[in-house]
Amino acid sequence: MTDASRFACEALDEANAPALAALFERVESNCYCAYWHFPCDKNAWLARLAFEPQENRRELLERARTPPRGVIARLTDGIAIGWMKLEPAAQLPKIYEQRVYRGISGLGAERAGVWTVGCFLVDVSFRHQGVARAMLRHGLELACAAGATSVEAFPRRAEGVRDEELWTGPLGLFTSEGFAVVHEQSQYPVLRRDLSVVPRPSL
Repeated sequence: MTDASRFACEALDEANAPALAALFERVESNCYCAYWHFPCDKNAWLARLAFEPQENRRELLERARTPPRGVIARLTDGIAIGWMKLEPAAQLPKIYEQRVYRGISGLGAERAGVWTVGCFLVDVSFRHQGVARAMLRHGLELACAAGATSVEAFPRRAEGVRDEELWTGPLGLFTSEGFAVVHEQSQYPVLRRDLSVVPRPSL
């Protein structure tokens, strides 16, 4: 188990963004959490991953200048071991435009006050040790402090899949942290957490 005192969760900002970029490099992911912001089609995205990953890195560092963007988990020596994308729903319309969610009424893209969990990334050496849970809890506090009314999540319901395939977060993590299913859709349920029950942290 990872000693929780060895790492801390904090909002992504310009100062810690290079540590997050280093995490993506360490796990050999050319995404740099740019997918939900990429406006072109799948083929263009694959070309970006193969030939222009530095553009994804540049955009990550640029977006970090204007939080909120998400939660980063770092060891006491500053090395990033985890990342959770969390933004106002209006900033992540691409999620809501996915075929499996398109046309569902009442989702966050249609109203103010809703934030969205976009993805998780935890260094393989620190998985199943509470890092994702710590980031989610910290993210709920940040969203609440910023005036969000609820947080939506889009986990995949599946058995026997690899951790890497659960990049939008495991279903059990969300349900154990108070998220409720608001739209049942086989492998792709939509979950929501009402933030009125999350204590607002003193700032």
